[in-house]
Amino acid sequence: MRCEQHAARALAFGGALLIATVAVAQPATAPASAPTAAPAAEGKAPPPTPPLKTVTPLKTSPRTVDIKPIKAAAPVSPTQIRISLSDDGQSWIRFILWTQVWLRMIHNNPNTMVGGEEKDVDIDVLIRRARFLAVGQLTSRFQLVTHFGINNQTFRNNAFDADAPKRPNFFIHDAWVQFEVIERHLYIGGGLHYWNGVSRSTNAGTLNMLAIDAPILNWGTINSSDEFARWLGVFIKGKTGGLDYRFAVNRPFARGGTDAPAATVALDANANTWALQGYVQYQLLDEESNLLPYAVGTYLGKKRVLNIGAGFLYQKDALHSLDSAGNLQQHDLFLMGVDVFADIPFGEQASMGALTAYTVFYHYEMGPDKVAIAGIANYAGNPSGNAYPLFGTGEHVYAQVGYLLPKSLGVTLQPYFTAQLSFLEGLEDPSMVFEGGLNWYWVGYHAKLTLHYRARPIFDKNREADGFRSEVLLQGMIFI
Repeated sequence: MRCEQHAARALAFGGALLIATVAVAQPATAPASAPTAAPAAEGKAPPPTPPLKTVTPLKTSPRTVDIKPIKAAAPVSPTQIRISLSDDGQSWIRFILWTQVWLRMIHNNPNTMVGGEEKDVDIDVLIRRARFLAVGQLTSRFQLVTHFGINNQTFRNNAFDADAPKRPNFFIHDAWVQFEVIERHLYIGGGLHYWNGVSRSTNAGTLNMLAIDAPILNWGTINSSDEFARWLGVFIKGKTGGLDYRFAVNRPFARGGTDAPAATVALDANANTWALQGYVQYQLLDEESNLLPYAVGTYLGKKRVLNIGAGFLYQKDALHSLDSAGNLQQHDLFLMGVDVFADIPFGEQASMGALTAYTVFYHYEMGPDKVAIAGIANYAGNPSGNAYPLFGTGEHVYAQVGYLLPKSLGVTLQPYFTAQLSFLEGLEDPSMVFEGGLNWYWVGYHAKLTLHYRARPIFDKNREADGFRSEVLLQGMIFI
């Protein structure tokens, strides 16, 4: 009965937020001028030239390759590192580099120990991301992407293992190839990819997020059956009319060890099943690029966007546990989401502002009473430090809203607010997370500061809510 009541409340709350997002996305008047080109998404390359009717072999004669910064007309995209590999412009390669550094002050969870000392409040510096991405085109029909880097470098990486290196893993995030079957309508590719299902934010790019980061709720399988939200598999994508779609069939990553079942539900290390995922959205206003999978978090008033989407992820017998009698129970993994995204400019020229809003409802089936408790770059180890219930079996609603203040102020500022409400089977009370912050854009997305505040919930040993702990973060980010 408690789960049914939680589901009903989550559905009602989520439905109200979805309706509200659509409502605020309808501007009273359209902008006086047509929207300019979209700002660069994560790894976004220059718009591809029209496809060739036939595939023409590349010239094999030696030629000099000049690497020149390309000056853009708008300050939102000041430079690009792009190399032309053919005289006709059909073959090229584009490079992107970015780093996000955080300064954090964290009010730790009760009984948190750091270096053998109980710490109530601590301060640290974190490299949240340091990445390199290359996207290349052999001809208009053949594309490849390679993306690598590090995440979550803290002063205590592997601090619980004296013999382990203190550096984070440097690894490949994406490595896939793609072939154009039917221009615009159908592309097929494969490799280690990020063409995800479930929701828009499950495909979130990290260069242009509205908030300082994703809620992690959006990546329900992160570092379990996937590799940092990436999958090994085959995908298709395309557009038809205002409909944009992506689907993928993936072989989930195997877990080490035997992973013997226990009373607590866990991924089955011996699961030998494939995962199917997909996401479809209808774009009611301006069309968004699907050259790369990374969804834009905010367009800074450069587009008028209103999308409605839905997606899923399913893997049979992905999890297992033991019931009260000690019998093995297999559980399917099923995640689904329904969302609305809006980015609407208001006003004219220097007085123009822009509203960004996103709302998503999730239904997660991850086995009986599953609750994932963790914290981003948690130097104290879960469930201590900054850990809280991120996701699990149940219903979740997440919403964010931000407003780009008019440029007539002389600076480019964007305050925002986010909220997460989760009704989890494994907790007696709802889990609520409240966050807010301010983006200060110096050179569009390419150089910005973000000041962020988070209030996260605390639960006691009886799985009941026991107040909140907070953290303050300052992010400096640059990308080229």
